[in-house]
Amino acid sequence: MGAPPTPLRDFYYVLMRLSWPATLLVIAAGYLAANALFACGYLWVGGVEHARPGSYADAFYFSVQTMGTIGYGALSPSSHAANLLVVAQSVTSLVLTALATGLVFAKFSRPTARVMFSSNATISKVRGIPTLSFRVGNQRANRIVDAQIRLALVRTETEGENRTFYRTVDVPLVRDRILSLQRAWTVQHTIDQTSPLYGETAESLAAQEAELHVTVVGTDEIWMQTVHAGHRYMHDHIAWGKRHADIISEEGNALVVDLRKFDELEAE
Repeated sequence: MGAPPTPLRDFYYVLMRLSWPATLLVIAAGYLAANALFACGYLWVGGVEHARPGSYADAFYFSVQTMGTIGYGALSPSSHAANLLVVAQSVTSLVLTALATGLVFAKFSRPTARVMFSSNATISKVRGIPTLSFRVGNQRANRIVDAQIRLALVRTETEGENRTFYRTVDVPLVRDRILSLQRAWTVQHTIDQTSPLYGETAESLAAQEAELHVTVVGTDEIWMQTVHAGHRYMHDHIAWGKRHADIISEEGNALVVDLRKFDELEAE
């Protein structure tokens, strides 16, 4: 709230974040809108050979043929004003084509990660010590090289005269990086006396409206560019006294990862 609107400067970033169907719909809508606008111009100035007098449909079809450089020959400009409008539309067509081509190429070439996170984090004892755990996986067959993960706890605190603020605390992990993320990685945090979760319960985390924020950053081995992903666990997505089911088994000399059990929990 309060930020000045910047629709034109941020429009490109909005398009980059749209899904492919929505992006193609925006491109098609822009193309048709530009043709509809020029069709109004042709209808106003006239001078389109073989167009029916007062026919917006003929003016629109001529506009599409001009912008698409189709040129069937049945419709053509026959006046000075119509030719000037054709020149203006040709320049507009070059700009729109360049923008659409650049947008499509940028979306195709932008590396994205398909990182999956377990539906719930868990708190259970590992070797007798309470441990926070959650699971991270790569849904693609490629590797995310030198994957690094960071975890932060965000909670509501009250200080002084009922002054409420949000505190963010880094949560140290047993292991915060892995050589390559392929299928699954169980991330753990030991809840000892130095942990920001030490002494907390499900009720206390709910009272603090606690959240766990996770970020994963690494290098895509195919694109050789940095990719990242994030996830958030609310306090009610932390399963106490549970642990994630094993998903790795041996079949002969091979290790098999069963992603169907990725979110499965069992009693500690």
